[in-house]
Amino acid sequence: MIVVLMGVSGCGKTTIGQQLAERLGWKLLDADAFHPPANIEKMSRGVPLEDADRWPWLDSLNGMVREAEARGESVLLACSALKARYRERIATGCTNVSWVYLKGDFSLIEARLMARKGHYMKAGLLQSQFAALEEPGNAVVVNIAESPAQIADRLVKQLGAKPVSQKS
Repeated sequence: MIVVLMGVSGCGKTTIGQQLAERLGWKLLDADAFHPPANIEKMSRGVPLEDADRWPWLDSLNGMVREAEARGESVLLACSALKARYRERIATGCTNVSWVYLKGDFSLIEARLMARKGHYMKAGLLQSQFAALEEPGNAVVVNIAESPAQIADRLVKQLGAKPVSQKS
């Protein structure tokens, strides 16, 4: 199974993904770690990426999840995947992709971004992310107001996945 945790920057994709990966014993791929240096530099300057910037990055993410699926591995991918066409690009060629939309209001996420240190994604880009967001119709929708631990626990059940302690 491939599970993509999606949503705007600051919604908790990586934090919740780490907790979920720990519970399930799955590998977590953080899409931010695979951005080319030019994309990171652009976002560091507060400039939103354009589709031309994203296509090679999304294609590489697609390759990673297709390879994991071909090996029979379950993987979590933390990726903004804000638009339907980005989600389609990630899932192309895969047979078992589930989407988890980490949804929160602007003020909560902005406060989280402003408190975050050492990340290239600045709070000033949040408005452009909300403007670009096309909410998915085929996702498990999670309100991010709860703690990451509570969200991860609920997602284990909602995804029908077996925690590590229950695997044989």
